[in-house]
Amino acid sequence: MSDMYNVSSSPHVRSKDTTDRIMLYVIIALLPASLFGIYNFGFHALLLIVITILSCVVSEWAFDKITKRKDTIRDLSAVVTGLLLALNLPPTLPWWMAIVGGVFAIVIVKCLFGGLGQNFMNPALGGRCFLLISFTGPMTSFANSKYYISQGMDAISSATPLAALKAGESVNTMDMLIGRIPGTIGETSVIAVLIGAIFLILMGVIDLKIPATYIITFIIFVLLFGGHGFDWSYVVAHLCGGGLMLGAFFMATDYVTSPITPLGKIIFGIVLGILTGIFRIFGASAEGVSYAIIFSNLLVPLIERVTIPKPFGKGGER
Repeated sequence: MSDMYNVSSSPHVRSKDTTDRIMLYVIIALLPASLFGIYNFGFHALLLIVITILSCVVSEWAFDKITKRKDTIRDLSAVVTGLLLALNLPPTLPWWMAIVGGVFAIVIVKCLFGGLGQNFMNPALGGRCFLLISFTGPMTSFANSKYYISQGMDAISSATPLAALKAGESVNTMDMLIGRIPGTIGETSVIAVLIGAIFLILMGVIDLKIPATYIITFIIFVLLFGGHGFDWSYVVAHLCGGGLMLGAFFMATDYVTSPITPLGKIIFGIVLGILTGIFRIFGASAEGVSYAIIFSNLLVPLIERVTIPKPFGKGGER
C-alpha cells in the first residue's frame, strides 16, 4: 500500500538529463568547430582554447573556495563557457587577454550573480564584449586561414568578409561556407557549426524555435533594409559571415538566459534577428551578434512575464 501512495513535492515529472550531461553534449557539439579552427589557424588557436578553458575552470574553483561554496566545476559549465569564449576570440589574441576574458566571464558575469542558473547574460559573450571594449585593436585583428597563407597572402588581415561586404566589396560565399576566411577561431566554418547544431537537436538539448525564428527574422530584415533588394547571394554572405550561426545555435539557446515559454522563444528570436540586422546594416561595426544576444538576454524577464501561461482558472479567462 505504501508503494501506491507516494507523496512528494513538485515537480513530479523529472528529466533524466543532468547538467553535466547536457554540458558534455554541448562540448561534443562544439568539437567540429574547435577542430576546424585549430586546423585553420594553427597552434596558437589550440593554445587559446586550452588557456581560456583553464582560466574559466580555475576561476570558478577559486571563487568557490574563497566564498566557501559547494564545488561546481564538475558540472562542466565552466568548461563550456571557456570553450565558447575561446571560439569567439581572434586566433592571434595574446594569451593573457584570453585569461582576463575567462576570469571576467566566470567571476563577474556568472559567480557574482549566484552561479549557474542565476547569470543575467551569457557569460562567454559577456567576456567577449568586455575584451572587445577593453582591447579593441587585438580583438579586431584577424588572421588569414592557412589556405590563403599558402597562396602567398599575409598571415594577418584586418578585413573580414563582413567588413568587405559592408564596404561594398564582393566576397566568396563558398569560402565563407567552408571556412577559408579571416575570423574568430570557431565562427569561420558554417558547415562545422551546423554539424554540431544537428547533434544538439538530435540529442534533444535544443529545439529550433529560437535559432529558426532568429535566422528567418534576420533574412527578412536584410531583404527589406539591406539595400540590395532580393539579392540572395548578399543574404547568404550575411548568414555565413561572422558569428550568426554560432550565436544562433550555441549561445542564443542558452537555457539560463533565454525564455522558457514557447511564445517567448519566438519573440526572443524575432528580437535577436531585428537587433542583429540593425547592428550590421546601420551600425558602425560589420558584426552585431554578440551585442544582439546580450541585449536580448536583458529582455528575457520581461518577455517571460508577458508570455507565461495563466494557471487554470486564473484571470477570469474561460
